[in-house]
Amino acid sequence: MSLKLPASHINPPPADEPVVQDDSSSDDDDDQTWDDWVSDSLEKRPCKSLFEDRTFDSVQEALAFDETTHGFSLKEVSSRLALDQYQRIRLINWIRREHPTASEAKSVTGSEDFFKSDDYLKPALEDDPLLQLFLDDSSDSEDEDAPEKQEPPKDLTAAQRRISALQRKVEQAKQDLVYYRRFVSERLNLAGLADEVKNLNVSSSTTHAAVPLRDDDSHYFQSYAENDIHAVMIQDKVRTATYAKYILSNPDVFRDAIVMDVGCGTGILSLFAAKAGAKRVFAIDASDIAEKAAQIVKDNELDNIITVIRGKVEDIKLPEGYDHVDIIVSEWMGYALLYESMLDSVLSARDRFLKPEGGVMAPSQSKMMFALCEAGELYKERIGFWSDVYGFDLSAMAKDVYDEAVVDVVGSETVLSEPVVVKDLYLGDITTKQLDFTSPFTLVSTAERRTKIHAFVLYFDIFFTNTGEPVPEDTEVYIARDGDPILAEVWPLGGRPHQPRRMSTGEPLKGKGRPKVTSFSTGPASVPTHWKQTVFFLREPINAGEGTIVEGVFKLRKSNDNSRELDVEIHYRVKEPEEEAAPSEVTVQFYKVR
Repeated sequence: MSLKLPASHINPPPADEPVVQDDSSSDDDDDQTWDDWVSDSLEKRPCKSLFEDRTFDSVQEALAFDETTHGFSLKEVSSRLALDQYQRIRLINWIRREHPTASEAKSVTGSEDFFKSDDYLKPALEDDPLLQLFLDDSSDSEDEDAPEKQEPPKDLTAAQRRISALQRKVEQAKQDLVYYRRFVSERLNLAGLADEVKNLNVSSSTTHAAVPLRDDDSHYFQSYAENDIHAVMIQDKVRTATYAKYILSNPDVFRDAIVMDVGCGTGILSLFAAKAGAKRVFAIDASDIAEKAAQIVKDNELDNIITVIRGKVEDIKLPEGYDHVDIIVSEWMGYALLYESMLDSVLSARDRFLKPEGGVMAPSQSKMMFALCEAGELYKERIGFWSDVYGFDLSAMAKDVYDEAVVDVVGSETVLSEPVVVKDLYLGDITTKQLDFTSPFTLVSTAERRTKIHAFVLYFDIFFTNTGEPVPEDTEVYIARDGDPILAEVWPLGGRPHQPRRMSTGEPLKGKGRPKVTSFSTGPASVPTHWKQTVFFLREPINAGEGTIVEGVFKLRKSNDNSRELDVEIHYRVKEPEEEAAPSEVTVQFYKVR
């Protein structure tokens, strides 16, 4: 989904700037009820016509257009047929899905099958403001028409009238909740819900079963129980070799240390830590893989050092006698760095278990990098080829590609700007709240000739320090190339101790007081990793030459639908370096990372 906004939209207030409220408007705000606010906010949202592929700035404009152009009044039809809120929703979704003519829609009698079908309760248009507006309005009209509900006396104060209105809303909400619970129970046939309610000692005056709380974790942990995903990660040489290099080449950090491995998987990082001289290692995993990890530890005769603990790190307790650890090591990174939200668990472990002075997080820092990407070949593979398949136009298949981030490998030659950092995460002090963020960016095209830029590309760089402190600002990430000795050098033969090299290309010189840094990149210049890169395709490619400026705002937050998925917004505008005219309009695109 994409939008066009005025140029002024691109400049957000600074993240740390306080919101200033105009006291002069406080009285007006007090007079505005919750319903007024909801209604206003919905009416101001873009809304699509029911009969044409045209989008208007507000719900009222869309409804007025349908009435004047097509002679169809949604409000009049709903009133004439005395439709309840669910019938109104079905009517709207039926029109959007089946595309009847306006006269056909106007002539419905209320006896049609779709008025009884729960299939038409599912939105035909994502986030349709018409559905939400009429859901809210219907409760007003039903409250007014219901004979058993008395209006509050006119001599009540404004505050008392608002309280009375809110009480009626609560009652309506309770009825709605009853309906949806019954709908889920009957349609999805969720077995065992009654037992769950009984176990939770929840009493209810209704006879329906309760809808269970959403579970974003079960599938996530189950997916890490199988061998294949661990084979992919361990065979990622850039990833595994860098962790091994950091651990095995820093015996002064790990010798006699108490180490926690969060999300241990097979336990490979715990094995490295034990070999590096750790006194105790606590390997934590909530997946079934923990059972295999325990067997692996025993098979390698390290069960006197490594203890595997099955459970979520937010819930587990350390063995008696251990309250804190010296080092937390974890491979928590997902696609686009933050997909799967495992970092939340790592930060919980830090706050619960890492010793307050001198504790080391490994990795200690990560940077999200953002750049322009030509992505021509990838565009042809994912989108372009659908337009001509054996002479047929299948381009409808490519429609959703623009709404989903694509995880794939792009060549370094397709990156047409210097990357910028949109988020710098220092694991020593970052909080989970800071993982939802908004970051401005300015990208300058390095294209030598006019080129179509089809996408933005996102990747991340990872840094380890022997002290756990942030890396110096001038530190450059290590780029692994084909044939790079780092991909083999950490594997000692015949059980011999690891002998680190004196120096390797790309390893930063350490001045006085500088930490020892180990790093790797998941960017296009590196040997590909299993994270690949995250590509955000543009509905309208940018025609860029050398010096073309693309500036905007990158927004990322956890998805409301699934906390382990990500919602991304990219607001941007384009200008040429010689232009002095007013900035161009702003394009906004929305993406899912999942």
